[in-house]
Amino acid sequence: MAHGFLQSFDANLTVCSAGTKANGKLNPKAVEVMKEAGVDISHHTSGSVEKYLGEGWDYVITVCGEANETCPVFAGKVKHRLHIGFDDPSDAQGTPEFIHNEFIRVRDEIKQSFLELYNSKLKSNE
Repeated sequence: MAHGFLQSFDANLTVCSAGTKANGKLNPKAVEVMKEAGVDISHHTSGSVEKYLGEGWDYVITVCGEANETCPVFAGKVKHRLHIGFDDPSDAQGTPEFIHNEFIRVRDEIKQSFLELYNSKLKSNE
């Protein structure tokens, strides 16, 4: 979701996303709530962070609590490493309505946090 929002704020940003437990597929509920917010992430994939370890990055941003502890050290040049933690809505249990609302809550938190990051650090000075 963070990737989708960052790309929606500025199509000229190069944004890559990966996970420590990637399986190649996105959670359909994440795709659904992002579509409700006007951002299509259906073409994104869930790739392994291993793919990016040796590359240089301006920012490496972890978003899940356990990712901050389990994310491998990047051997490439990383200018800024940030952790902006969110609950993992795929861990939510309960009624379908509760789970859907958890995805919306986390989506909205991600949007707010990454919009603040974009405006304060990533936005091009025009």
